[in-house]
Amino acid sequence: MRRHWKPLVLAVALLAGGLLLPLSQAAAQTRPSKLVVGLLPGESAPTVMRLNEPLRAYLERRLGLPVELVVGANYAATGEALRFGRLDIAYLGPVTYILRSRSAKLEPFARPSHQGTGPTFQAVVIVPADSPAKTLGDLKGGEVAFGDPASTSGTWVPRYQLLEAGLVSGRDYTLRVLGAHDAVALAVSNHKVAAGGLSLPIYNRLLKEGKIDANSVRVLASSPPIPEYMWVFRDGLDPTFKEEVREAFLHVTDPEALKVFRAEAFIPCVDADADPVRSWIEAIGRANPDAVPAP
Repeated sequence: MRRHWKPLVLAVALLAGGLLLPLSQAAAQTRPSKLVVGLLPGESAPTVMRLNEPLRAYLERRLGLPVELVVGANYAATGEALRFGRLDIAYLGPVTYILRSRSAKLEPFARPSHQGTGPTFQAVVIVPADSPAKTLGDLKGGEVAFGDPASTSGTWVPRYQLLEAGLVSGRDYTLRVLGAHDAVALAVSNHKVAAGGLSLPIYNRLLKEGKIDANSVRVLASSPPIPEYMWVFRDGLDPTFKEEVREAFLHVTDPEALKVFRAEAFIPCVDADADPVRSWIEAIGRANPDAVPAP
């Protein structure tokens, strides 16, 4: 009699497994008890949290559940946290989105749009005010500071600007990684480097807030328009809840929630919106094959 128990137990286990798998999948796609929002450390974590608090408060009111902001240790950490489901949504620059979407199913859903320029922004290469450099080509042989290695406006676009001027990192200039836009601006202001690349909106805000002396730096070159950052869903988030979040972003009118983004509104976005940046990454990769990390 006992010899029949094992097949019976196995059959019951298989049946239970077949039932439990859909249940576990269904549980993973229910409305979460809170929304976890990932942000990139373009500046110090306390600064990023402070600037995004009005948006957090708006989302909490609109969605009727707690909203938690999480600032990654670096850009890659935010992308990986999204990939592994530790974040529900994240605000990613085009480069971070492009690199992370090669190994994760990410869904862009909204991006800021600005008066006069639409859903774009710019990067700048700045130099000390007394620098003799008049063009990007004049930086040959110098040390140029950049932010996080995955930063769109803090690394990749300024590198593309220098490439267009005929300068390749490692051959024509020394690339120095400082991790954040404000660190780059301070390094240039204090004559620690010959030049630095960073986001134009952040540069302007640092000047306005007195974080850097306006008389100590100047803009050497501005970039072409860059597709704006994207709000992105992680894979596996409940579809109904995703629509709630999407609608919350697309209908935000609270000026304080929009202020940090300098935005008139958030508008829909799709993967193809990042295509111009893909072409710049490819150009840098041709000049520096080791520049683009492997998938």
